[in-house]
Amino acid sequence: MVRRLLVAVALLGMLVMAAFALSPIYHGPLLLQLMAGAAAGSVGISVAARGLPGWSAAPLSVLGLAGVVVLAMRVSAAAAGVDGSVPAMREALRNSIPRLLLALIPIEPQPDTVLLPVILTWLAGLAAAELGVRYHRVLLSYAPPTVLFGGALYLVGPNGRSASWVPLAFAGFAALGLVVSNRPPPAEEDRLTDGQRRTLRLRVGTGAAVGLAAIVALSQLLGPSVAAKVGTSPAEPRNMVTPPQLDSLDESPLVRLSGWALNHDQHLFDVEVTGTDAPPPVRLAVLNDYDGVTWRVGATYRNAGRVVAGKPVLTDPQVRQVFRIADLDGRLLPGIATPEEVNGVRVAVDTTDGTMILSDGLRPGVEYSVVSRAHRPDENAMQVADVPNSDAVGRYLALPGKVPDSIAQLAQHLGEGVSSPYQKAFAIVGWLSEHYKVVGDAPSGHAYPNVEYFLFGPKQAGGQKGTSEQFAAAFAVLARLMGLPTRLAVGFRVDAGRNEVHGGDAVAWPEVLFNGVWEQFDPMPKADTVQRPTEDDFRPKPPASQPPPETVPAPSGSVASQSPKPTVAPTGDASGQDPDTVATVAVSSGALLVAVLAFAAVVPLAKRSRRRRRLAQGTPAQRIDAAWAEVLTGLRLAGRPAPPHLTASEVAHFAATAATGRAHSKPRGVATIRSATPPVDDVAALINAVAFAGPPAANGPGDEHATRAAVQAVAYVDELRARRGFWRRLKWNLDPRPLFWK
Repeated sequence: MVRRLLVAVALLGMLVMAAFALSPIYHGPLLLQLMAGAAAGSVGISVAARGLPGWSAAPLSVLGLAGVVVLAMRVSAAAAGVDGSVPAMREALRNSIPRLLLALIPIEPQPDTVLLPVILTWLAGLAAAELGVRYHRVLLSYAPPTVLFGGALYLVGPNGRSASWVPLAFAGFAALGLVVSNRPPPAEEDRLTDGQRRTLRLRVGTGAAVGLAAIVALSQLLGPSVAAKVGTSPAEPRNMVTPPQLDSLDESPLVRLSGWALNHDQHLFDVEVTGTDAPPPVRLAVLNDYDGVTWRVGATYRNAGRVVAGKPVLTDPQVRQVFRIADLDGRLLPGIATPEEVNGVRVAVDTTDGTMILSDGLRPGVEYSVVSRAHRPDENAMQVADVPNSDAVGRYLALPGKVPDSIAQLAQHLGEGVSSPYQKAFAIVGWLSEHYKVVGDAPSGHAYPNVEYFLFGPKQAGGQKGTSEQFAAAFAVLARLMGLPTRLAVGFRVDAGRNEVHGGDAVAWPEVLFNGVWEQFDPMPKADTVQRPTEDDFRPKPPASQPPPETVPAPSGSVASQSPKPTVAPTGDASGQDPDTVATVAVSSGALLVAVLAFAAVVPLAKRSRRRRRLAQGTPAQRIDAAWAEVLTGLRLAGRPAPPHLTASEVAHFAATAATGRAHSKPRGVATIRSATPPVDDVAALINAVAFAGPPAANGPGDEHATRAAVQAVAYVDELRARRGFWRRLKWNLDPRPLFWK
C-alpha cells in the first residue's frame, strides 16, 4: 500500500516538474497552478479507483477532466478579462494549438493558451497512474510524464530557460519510483530459500550487466551522430506556423496620408489621453523596410493578452489612452508608443517595435484602452549619443537600387563638417524645414524619383512641396545615406484630454536609433517659416559627360604602301566558292527571311489580340486598369512616357499635349488640319475610382464604365499613332515590348 502511494507521489512529482518546465514562457503562476491541479486530480482519481474494475477508471477520469476544463476555462477567462462562455470554450479548444504557437511571450494565461496544457497533463497523469499504480508497470508508466516534459521543453524552445533544479528533480522523482517498486514485500522476502535468493541475485546481476552493455554499445554507435545534430540553441516551434499577415493597405499605410489629407474632416476615432500634458502622436504603424519604391511594415505579429510587453524597457511615466473607433478601417491598431497593456480587445503585437493589430479588423464602435510609456528624449544626452554599428542595424540602413546622384550629393553636403550622429539628424531637419513647403494636396509617392522631385523639382511644377509623407521619406533616405539607422512611423497628432481625431490629423515622422532607443524627429516646417530657395544653399552637380573618343591617326605612308601578298584560293569549282558554303548561306538567308516575315506578322497580331482580350474580359475594374495601361503604353511608344510623379488627372492633361506631334509623312509646306485629340479624362477618373474605392461595391464602376474607358483609350491611342510619321508607325506596329509590359 505504501509503495503504491510512493509510486503515485513520484508520478505526480514528474508531472509537476513538466509544469515547471513550461511555466517560464507564461506570465504569472496561473498555468503552473492549473497544471499541478490537473496532475493531482488525474493521479488521485486513479489511486482512489484502484480497487474498482479497470474499465471504471476511464469514465471517472473523463468526468474529472470535464470539471477541470470548465474550472480552468472560468479561472483563466476571469484572470484575462475575456469571454468564458461555452461557445468561447469550443473555439479555444479548436484553435488552441495555433494560438499557443502564435502567442506573444510571455504568454498570458487565458482559455486558448491553458486548456491544451491542462488537458495533456490530465491525460498523461491518467495513463501513468493506471500503468504504475494499478498494473505495477512503473518503468513503462514514466513514458507519459517524460513525453509531457519533453514537449514542454520543445515548446519553450529558445525563449526561456527552466531552472537547473527542474530536470534534476524530475530525475529524482523517477528514481524514487523505481527504488520503492524494486524491493519485494518483507513477507515475501522471508519466504525465499537460499537457492532462490542466489537465483534472484544472478538474474538481477545478469540483467543489469546486459542493460549496461546495451547502453554502452548504443552510446558508441549513436552518440556521435546524435551529438552532431544538437545545435547551440533549441529549435523554435513557432516557425512552423504563419503569424498574422497584413494586406497591402496596412503593409504600407504611408500611401494613405494623401487620402486622409484630402478628406481631412473624416472622423477616424476618438481618444482620451491622461497621464501627460504633451502627449506624443498616436502611432498606427512603423515602417522598417524600403525597397526604393515603397516603405513597408515588415513586422512579425504574435497574439498577446492584456500584457503586451515583458519587463518595462523605458522608465518614463505611464500614459493611459481610451479609444473608440469611428471610420478608421484596416487591422492596424492605434496607440501611443510603447504599449505595455491593452484591455478590451485581443491584439497581436510585434515585439521589435511595439505596433499592434486587431486580427478581426477595425470596425465602428470598437472600444479599448492602452497603457504606454511615452519616451521623453534627453537633449543633453542626445548630443553625445551614438548609433549602433552597421552590422547590427543593416535593415535600417538598407537603400536598395541606385540612389539618384543628386540625393547622394545633398546627403554628402549636409554631412560635411558634422561628426555627431545627432547633429547629422538635426542638419537634415534644418534643411527640410527651411527649404520646403507643406501642402495638403500633394500626390502620394515616396520612391526615389518622388523623393528627388520633392527635393529638387521646380516649384512651379509641384516640386519642393509635399505632405508629411514626402518630408519623412526624404529625411529617411538622407539619414540612411549618412549612416543613421532610420525608420518611418505613421500616426495622428493628439492633445491631452479628449480628442476627436480626423483625417487631417494624420502625419508621418522619421525615427533614428540612438543608444538603443528610437528618437522621433519632426522635419516639417513651422507655420511662420519662410521658405528659402534651395539653389541659394545647394545645387546638385550635373552628371559628368563622357569624353569624345580619341581620333585614330591615319596610317603612315610606309605602312599604307605595304600591300598584303595575294593568297591563292583553294582548288574548287569555277566560281571559287565551296558548294557547302553556298548552301549554308542560302539556307541561313532563307531562314532569316522567314523569321523576319513571321515576326512582322505575329507581333501585330499578338498585340491586337492582347488588347482585345484585356479590354473585353475580366471584371469592370480589371478592364478599366487595362484601358489605362493602353494609354500609358501608347505614350511610351510615342516617345512621350508619362512622368512617374504625376497623378492620373495630370497624366490625362499630359496625354492631351503629347499627341500634338506633326505627321511627318506629309511633304513640307503642306498644311495639315487634324481634329482635336480624343480626351482620356474619363479613363483617368475611372482609374482613380478603382484605385481608391477599396473593395468592389454595388455602386462602383460597372460594365458600361469599363466599355467607355476602353473606347476612349483605343480612340486616343489610334489617333496618337496616326499622328506619327510612316517609319514611326511601322516601328510602333512591330515593337514587341508592349507584350511584356503590364
